Amino acid sequence: MTELVERSDSSQASDRSPAREKTTMSHIEQVHTNERVPGHPNYYEKNGVRTYGDGMDHDAEPKMSFQRMMSLIAMAFLWTGSQIPVYLFGGVPPIIYADIGGVDRWIWFVLANLLSLAAVCPFVGSISDLIGRRYVALIGASFIVVGMIICSTAHSMNIFICGMVFAGVGAGINELTALAATSELAPTSQRGKYVSVLIFTIVPFCPSVLWAQLIAAHGSWRYIGLLCGVWAGIGLVMTAVFYFPPPRVNSSGLSRNEILAQIDYVGGFLSIAGMLLFMMGMQWGGYQYPWTSVHTLVPLILGIVMLIGFFVWEAYGAKYPMFPKRLRQDPRVLALTLVITFISGANFFSILMFWPTQAFNVYGHDPVGVGIRGIPVGFSILTGACLVLYLISALKGQIRLLLVVSSILMTAGCGALAYAEQDNLHKLWGILILAGLGIGGIVVPASIITTIICPDDLIATVTALTLAIRVIGGSIGYTVYYNVFVNKFIPAATYHIGGFMALKLNITSVEIITDAIKLTGASLLGPIAELPGVTGVPGAYEGIVLAGQLAYAEAYKYVYYTSIAFGSVSIVAACFMGDIGKYMDDHVAVVM
Repeated sequence: MTELVERSDSSQASDRSPAREKTTMSHIEQVHTNERVPGHPNYYEKNGVRTYGDGMDHDAEPKMSFQRMMSLIAMAFLWTGSQIPVYLFGGVPPIIYADIGGVDRWIWFVLANLLSLAAVCPFVGSISDLIGRRYVALIGASFIVVGMIICSTAHSMNIFICGMVFAGVGAGINELTALAATSELAPTSQRGKYVSVLIFTIVPFCPSVLWAQLIAAHGSWRYIGLLCGVWAGIGLVMTAVFYFPPPRVNSSGLSRNEILAQIDYVGGFLSIAGMLLFMMGMQWGGYQYPWTSVHTLVPLILGIVMLIGFFVWEAYGAKYPMFPKRLRQDPRVLALTLVITFISGANFFSILMFWPTQAFNVYGHDPVGVGIRGIPVGFSILTGACLVLYLISALKGQIRLLLVVSSILMTAGCGALAYAEQDNLHKLWGILILAGLGIGGIVVPASIITTIICPDDLIATVTALTLAIRVIGGSIGYTVYYNVFVNKFIPAATYHIGGFMALKLNITSVEIITDAIKLTGASLLGPIAELPGVTGVPGAYEGIVLAGQLAYAEAYKYVYYTSIAFGSVSIVAACFMGDIGKYMDDHVAVVM
């Protein structure tokens, strides 16, 4: 069925003089019934994806005014501010827990940040599409500032983790806001180029491990929090001063009560609680608690039940679901993109969580050396993301080849890191670059691909979905990787460290050998020199450290072997991906 709608340009809508009306031609346009948006008679989605009928000219890119430019710069600050806390703090964990304790739980400051990001994204994304980006972005930046204050003043690991939870909530809000706002301000065919410029602004922080090591070595790790807080604060101020997007078409003409009635509170509760419980159970299992313990099973099972409840509610119970069926305009591309996003999240975590510690544990603790070893990863991920984003626009949506190549590079690069030995660091630079290029070519581009094939009024919703899927994939991947790593490290450390101490130092005390292995596993090497039988013995400390490096090198191999299985799924999914050329028009979702 179709409706006949009289449509005129925005200039006509604003100029109703008799003379103007005599000289202006309006035309009749067919609007298919399935292009109507339920509950929103004020606009429609042409072909199910592009907003029209709201009185704005969506077919011409607005000129780059000062306000438009400053709005995009504000989004860049929000984007960068959402990324740098976990990257900078993640470069100096041993220095942090050596100061405030928490060697048994430090990994949770990274995981808490990422899990809170994933948990809030879907709910906040749907709210952002309904009520607008501005105030959502201001709240997100405020969360990061508060989180950094808590982290910088923490004197225990639990308080530090709490600060990273705040920062993670803010990071999730700001990352999806920056990506969604930039995407909707750009012509659809140019979204890749616009977003590539956005994420390129993180280039000063690509050597994040190096900066973090230098800050901690020459000052205090607490200054990292100051840097991140100030950066987020600048984004907060710039957003407040310059970013004034037009009212959302989703809520135009609705009363406050009608807007509130369209928020899926039940879905929000089930998704946030379900994801948090599920991912917390996944991370506790085999790390702090056995898989069979109540501490692991209860949140894991509750999380699964609540997530199942969420899917049932969204399908059958919600009047205004968080993920409307209108998202599925191109089901195959959407489904395969989410699969690839999930897998890239798992492989991203293999690099993000393991390479910085490997650079520290296998190749030495010199701050500059550790920082330099992290540079290829940061710059190559950024390069891969920017390059693929640009090519999405330049090749007019021919994404199959881009994703196949990126998936192959990611899988080959991550898998080839198993070649790493204690004495062959010089051979790894090219491998790290390949892995980074592949990961970068998927992590952000996948989000932008989904915004191109989804309705204009649901851009933040689908962006939030991809961010959540990426972190869930990373969470599951990390759980698998960590359990593989621990199961290989303990026997390797027993063989190398225990063997050296027993055969070379004549230390047969199980307690002393166990202490040496535990200190090595915690990357706290200084106290090893004070162990009985080591103190004052020439070469003893150095020998134990070398033995630990050999044990680490053996264990890390299996993490990267495991990543090949994840990457292979991504390659297969990419081969069946369809191109999106038919969506690559010059339509602008939000005219500003």
